[in-house]
Amino acid sequence: MKSFIKVLAIVAVAITAVMSASCDSQPSYRSGDIFEPVEVFPTPPRPEGQTHVLELRADPIDTVRVAIIGLGMRGQGAVRRLSFIDEALVVVVADVVPSSVARAQQTLSRMGRPAADEYFETDSWREICRRDDIDLVYICTHWDLHAPIAIYAMENGKHVATEIPAALTLEECWDLVNTAERTRRHMMMLENCNYDFFEMATLNMVQQGLFGEIVHAEGAYIHDLRSMLFAEEGERGHYWDMWRLRHNEEKDGSLYPMHGLGPIAHALNIHRGDRMEYLVSVSSNQFGLTAYAKEKFGEDSDYATREYKKGDMNTTIIKTARGRTIKIQHDITSPRPYSRIHMLSGTEGFAQKWPRTGIALEPDGHRWLSDDRLDSLLAVYEHPIVTMVGEKAREVGGHGGMDFIMDYRLIYCLHHGLPLDQDVYDAAEWSSVIELSQISVKNNGMPVQVPDFTRGAWQELSTVTYYLADDE
Repeated sequence: MKSFIKVLAIVAVAITAVMSASCDSQPSYRSGDIFEPVEVFPTPPRPEGQTHVLELRADPIDTVRVAIIGLGMRGQGAVRRLSFIDEALVVVVADVVPSSVARAQQTLSRMGRPAADEYFETDSWREICRRDDIDLVYICTHWDLHAPIAIYAMENGKHVATEIPAALTLEECWDLVNTAERTRRHMMMLENCNYDFFEMATLNMVQQGLFGEIVHAEGAYIHDLRSMLFAEEGERGHYWDMWRLRHNEEKDGSLYPMHGLGPIAHALNIHRGDRMEYLVSVSSNQFGLTAYAKEKFGEDSDYATREYKKGDMNTTIIKTARGRTIKIQHDITSPRPYSRIHMLSGTEGFAQKWPRTGIALEPDGHRWLSDDRLDSLLAVYEHPIVTMVGEKAREVGGHGGMDFIMDYRLIYCLHHGLPLDQDVYDAAEWSSVIELSQISVKNNGMPVQVPDFTRGAWQELSTVTYYLADDE
């Protein structure tokens, strides 16, 4: 026994010596030392002849002629909503599924609008973008085509609105920015959640100083989509060719950050007085997709035996240049109630939409306002745009009306020659989180810098502005 103990002691001394030698050969870190991000993306110089497009104004358009490319769930809704706006005219509808085109035409007819030109071929978007009777290309295809169509449309003189995400890679983000700057065309990502009624009211509260200085904000996309991801052709919620499932097979990160990020980014004046500097991102392991596939298709089915890279819950933390923090979560495979969180925490107050809608204010900030006081406050701080068009939006619908406000504002700004509420830098910044989060997840949550897509111009502004015409 004594010999065994002696051997253990010798081994322990040897291990200690090796560890000491190893430590001596490595840099010694102390509290307060700064670690460089795992990956830095230098900002490329702005090409000669380009200038930024912050608060870009283009010539007013009397009637905005729209081509809608992609007529799935989002595209069909856009056809209907735009038909309620007098200053918009849908002149083209395009989809590779003929029945979807026919359905869009039926909607136009039912709304008393003229029939649109039809396109069915996979690459017909190129011909559409080259037409000289289109002002706005409205993109509702699968994700992989959003950036290519947007870039080609701008190169052919068209303004662009694309469903989210606007881009899947940093390269695509920079291509969108440079094309918009070079062509001086509007490029908007259709982030509808910025126009929900509570989000717009809290934006107004922030801009009027109700919460003091915003210190921290949270957003999310927590939405159980398992039945839709695995829906086959003919089943409710089917994604054409099951394209969205493939993204969850191939990538792990925050694949859809915009719904939670968009409203709080505007509340924080991102690229209008502040900017996102770096992020860290971690994901849980994947459980939900495999379990669901086994239940629906069987233990030995193709879907059940595939490897799905996307972890069930991704959490991304972002630090801004002015020292604020943002938390964004993404989970579409867990049996949880829907939530975008939408939380704003400031030096003088707090607001949150999910799971409980409430506001707390100094001097009693640790208590929720009563329901009566909350309703009164939301009425007082109703956003002016909601005052203008909220009743109509509730009538038309689209996620409670926010979709209609989004489309109304897009057409309104183009019609009046005003800057759009969301610009190409919003599209690039919010979309860049997709690839940046994947890089961080792959490197065990190490920090990754967020590029400055405005190339320093973010310091020229101090707040986000939703412009109105002079006579309103």
